[in-house]
Amino acid sequence: MYEIKADGENLILISDIDLAQTLDCGQAFRWSESGGVWTGVARGRSLKLAQRGDEITFFNTTMVDFNEVWRDYFDLDRDYAAIKSAVSANEIIRAAADFAGGIHILRQEPWEAVCSFIISANNNIPRIKGIITRLCESYGENLGDGNYAFPTPQRLSQLTVDDLAPLKSGFRAKYILDAAKKFAEGEIDVAALYTLPIDEARTELMKINGVGPKVADCALLFGWSRVECFPVDVWIRRAMERLFGEEGLPDVAKPHAGIVQQYIFHYARTTKLDI
Repeated sequence: MYEIKADGENLILISDIDLAQTLDCGQAFRWSESGGVWTGVARGRSLKLAQRGDEITFFNTTMVDFNEVWRDYFDLDRDYAAIKSAVSANEIIRAAADFAGGIHILRQEPWEAVCSFIISANNNIPRIKGIITRLCESYGENLGDGNYAFPTPQRLSQLTVDDLAPLKSGFRAKYILDAAKKFAEGEIDVAALYTLPIDEARTELMKINGVGPKVADCALLFGWSRVECFPVDVWIRRAMERLFGEEGLPDVAKPHAGIVQQYIFHYARTTKLDI
């Protein structure tokens, strides 16, 4: 599914992943691109990447770091080619997969996914990124290269709404703190959410104030890799109605619903379907 080789201090990955589609589709908020180079932080590590064709350069990355962090983070062991082949039995999904099939579902840290999608509620991507940047710079570990790790729930659980005022997160501040306390105190069973029946997993996360079905599904998909989740907001609901009418998601897509959701979202957003 991929090849990896050393090139001096860098690594070269040959894969079907498309960095722009994957890092700029709204599933993660700590990546930015400048001059063809992507810079981001995940799992407490900084990384710079660049893509040319099917070759991706991991700058200043060891094979140990790749195998311990980035291989899993970029979901490189999942057979996306087989998934695209299976879901392409439906003509509409095939068109979306042909257009946006370079998307991989990032395996983010569960806590970061929950907190990020609480911040995302009724928000736009530039503003989400700004709030998260300020959150990390204020309370995350300094990584020594100008970047900061995502703050731990233990750190945030000690704060007040007034402490978070400079983040300009608005009504979301109280929800961030409630989530941090529930994670820090073990009220959320992080390990169980990988295997609980999906309705029970969703209910578990909705114990957090401010987490509804859509935020829970986003967190489960991007934080726990529960690809059966299909997050639905107003925009994706309109896209689904436009593409599938009353029939909804075809059965062939349901085992891979979260992956297909990303194909549909990117396809509909980029081609500007009449929705």
